[in-house]
Amino acid sequence: MSLAAPGHWARPDVPGTLRRHWPLLPLAATVLFLLAPLPAGDATASGKVGPADAASLLLVLVCAVQALRGRVRALTPLGVLVLGAPAVGLAVATVTAGDPYAALPGFVRYLQVFVLVPAAVVLLVRDAREFRIAAGCFVVLALVQGAVGVVQYATHTGASYQGEDIRAVGTFGPGDVMGMATVVAYGLVVATAAALAPGLPPRLRRISAGCALVLVLPLVLSFSRGAWIATLGAALLVMALAGIRRALTVLAALAAAGVVLVGGLGVGSEMVAERLTSITQVSSAPDQSVTDRYTMWAAAESMWRERPAAGVGLKGFPAHRDGHASLGLSSGSDTAGAGQAYIRQPLLSPHNMYLLILSEQGLIGLVALVGGWAALLVAGLRRLASGTGARMRDCGLIATGLFVWQLTDFLYADIGGPSTVLTGVIIGLAAWWALTSPGTSPGDAGPLRGGPAPESSSGR
Repeated sequence: MSLAAPGHWARPDVPGTLRRHWPLLPLAATVLFLLAPLPAGDATASGKVGPADAASLLLVLVCAVQALRGRVRALTPLGVLVLGAPAVGLAVATVTAGDPYAALPGFVRYLQVFVLVPAAVVLLVRDAREFRIAAGCFVVLALVQGAVGVVQYATHTGASYQGEDIRAVGTFGPGDVMGMATVVAYGLVVATAAALAPGLPPRLRRISAGCALVLVLPLVLSFSRGAWIATLGAALLVMALAGIRRALTVLAALAAAGVVLVGGLGVGSEMVAERLTSITQVSSAPDQSVTDRYTMWAAAESMWRERPAAGVGLKGFPAHRDGHASLGLSSGSDTAGAGQAYIRQPLLSPHNMYLLILSEQGLIGLVALVGGWAALLVAGLRRLASGTGARMRDCGLIATGLFVWQLTDFLYADIGGPSTVLTGVIIGLAAWWALTSPGTSPGDAGPLRGGPAPESSSGR
């Protein structure tokens, strides 16, 4: 994404940029390393440490080193509370679990995604310019993964869907069918927000609008109902925050693209229609995936009622599932295609992040995590509504759009898979926008301790 002022495009100074922004390299790697393909046939790869997870650990390490050198901005008391409170709930859920040793991997994963990575992003991203660099990485990731997904659909080399290997999954494979849909949706939200931002150069806004239109196709071909719903909700909110006139223009363009792709060219029209219809078929004629989802939701609620304060412990849902689920739950989901043989994957989570937290961490964990998210959302929306930092309004639109997408998607999904690490990055970007002094732009919140004063908050 361009860092130049509107109407002015400077010659890029790559060496100088790397010197100034080198702490951002691990952040960019955390996002872009998700371009690396998973090993074919490894349906359990989502539970292993991948390149993006390794990069996120390096990001935390760099942040720690910079903090020791006094080159990061101190968190405000509210920032410490919002970003640190989840660690308390996680610790309680770990020590009170039936098997604390088995819960320990879950503690480390949650700490990575919901505490360490968000805090590192808040501390290392110094101004609007660096925020835009991070956001641009999401668009690059989405475009590449989306292109792979479209090729999979066109050549029948994707994941199996209704007997055909046509489901676009990118490099994530059939073991993580939500991976490509998630990263493509992230990129679409970022591109939509940049296209609507009044402070960005016109050329960049046009390029962003084109990227958003292009990303509609792979999102459709992912056949992911949850991603469709979350993307629609986030896009509508961003459009409303950007202004009705701009919103109607972009909405009309996106609607036209959808009509041309699905209606005019017939791209997956019958399957898309079937997926849309299935969203409302909860009680009349639900498919097995919907039945499994609601059965696991009921099981999660039953676990919480059994241990309302601290839950059954991190990683405890699979062990307690059968004792709380009805007979309507199937043994697993079928996965195949995209270079992988047929595998039956067990259902190990309720596919609802809020219910997963409630069942495994109880009310203590729910208040610590979801309460912090609500505080970030309210603070971010208030900052946008107040007009503070008008010249970096694009950052607010991007942060709010991504965060709302994630919170909406959590109604239909939970953490799991290589793309989970991006959840921590998104929470960090939302916190960066929301937790600065209301009277200043994040880039103007004060000089870095022990280092030079940050550049102009406008990134120009």
